[in-house]
Amino acid sequence: MASEVRKVKQDVVEKGTSTGGLQRKLGLSAAIAISVGTTIGSGIFSSLGEVAAASGTALFVILAFLIGGLVNIPANLCYAELATAYPENGGQYIYFREAGSRPMAFLTGWISFWATDPPSISIMAIAITNYLAYFVGFSPLSMKFIAVALILVFMFMHLRSVEGGGKFQTFITAFKIIMFAILIGVGFFYFSPGLMSSTPAGPEVPVGILALIAGISATTWSFDGMASVCYMTGEIKNPKQTMPRALIISGVLITVLYVLLSVVVTGLLPMDKLATSSAPVSDAMAQIPGIGSTAGSLTAIMAIIVIVGSLSSCIMFQPRMPYAMAKDGLFFKSFGKVHPSWGTPHISIIVQCGIAIVLVFASSLSDLLGYFTIVALLKNFLTFGTVFVLRRKKSGYNPMWRMPMGYVMAGIAMLVTGTLIASTFMWAPIPGIISAVIAVATGLPAYYYWERKNRKAAV
Repeated sequence: MASEVRKVKQDVVEKGTSTGGLQRKLGLSAAIAISVGTTIGSGIFSSLGEVAAASGTALFVILAFLIGGLVNIPANLCYAELATAYPENGGQYIYFREAGSRPMAFLTGWISFWATDPPSISIMAIAITNYLAYFVGFSPLSMKFIAVALILVFMFMHLRSVEGGGKFQTFITAFKIIMFAILIGVGFFYFSPGLMSSTPAGPEVPVGILALIAGISATTWSFDGMASVCYMTGEIKNPKQTMPRALIISGVLITVLYVLLSVVVTGLLPMDKLATSSAPVSDAMAQIPGIGSTAGSLTAIMAIIVIVGSLSSCIMFQPRMPYAMAKDGLFFKSFGKVHPSWGTPHISIIVQCGIAIVLVFASSLSDLLGYFTIVALLKNFLTFGTVFVLRRKKSGYNPMWRMPMGYVMAGIAMLVTGTLIASTFMWAPIPGIISAVIAVATGLPAYYYWERKNRKAAV
């Protein structure tokens, strides 16, 4: 019986439909666009300076991005295997559920819904208005209403059509990559190899292997977000081939882009200036003849386009987790509804964007999101651990694609994430403890509430 069920499930997947009510309408280009579009956000405009301050030398900056990208490949391989084992919407929620921990699966979705997903939408919308204010003076209140308008525009776009949303995401991601490619190409004509020496950024800057490790750690957030496409595996065509390809291509593409950008920036800007710059890309562009004073404007335009892509991607994929939870009876039932004409989880999209709009008017939003950083990292760490659990299952775990050296790759992914958890906890232990307590104290009662409802309904 189990083999027959798996065969039916396999047939459904390969015929391009979904078992959960949503249709498989997104191909490889859209899958890559979601992954790359989510990952390459505004962070790269400031992280180069942070990596330089940690690494100390130009060579270590470049190596930090190279190694940082390579050590993230195992994480992508883990997600590729898990996504092809369970080709449905929900991402981490599904993997914990199938590993046998419904409470952990619920807490993953609960934390994402209340603590990370809507706030990230708000923060990106506000960031876009901040860059728009570079050109036009807006009052603080006007900026908030513009941020709300941006959220509404992308909400309606992703409500109306997953195909239309996928096409826009592909376009805007390709556009942002082209912009960076042009900057890198032009920068190579003017960069100075002499700046890329082993000279430290300053007399007190650390050097050696510890500095390189610090630099690699500083790149971590620049690579975060590549697994976002796993939220939408149930809407990806031919997931057996598409998901591994999308995750591997995304990882390689982002790593190459960051490494080339770091080469150009360290070849345009002296390390002592780069390490203390709050706008390293803009300061590097200012060194290119003919750009000079317009560097700030060009950087603002690039940032707007880059963050628009990330905002669109988040509004597109994030509502799929509460949708999956609702289908299992572990969230509000209405979140599992699919619009009869548009074929999208419209209630889930509308509510998440509604919460994000409310949060636009909240103060210290970025501080609030930062409180849940450790919890978010812990979710990733435990997700990679599900590979060990699921591979030992006697039945029910049949990924259509298996990563090479599976346990080794999962172990590396856990090691990298565990290191980041430790460093983040050392930096802010109290916020980490508080966020974990809040997550459990609010999440577990909600979980048992829905489980009781499910048991009553089954009687």
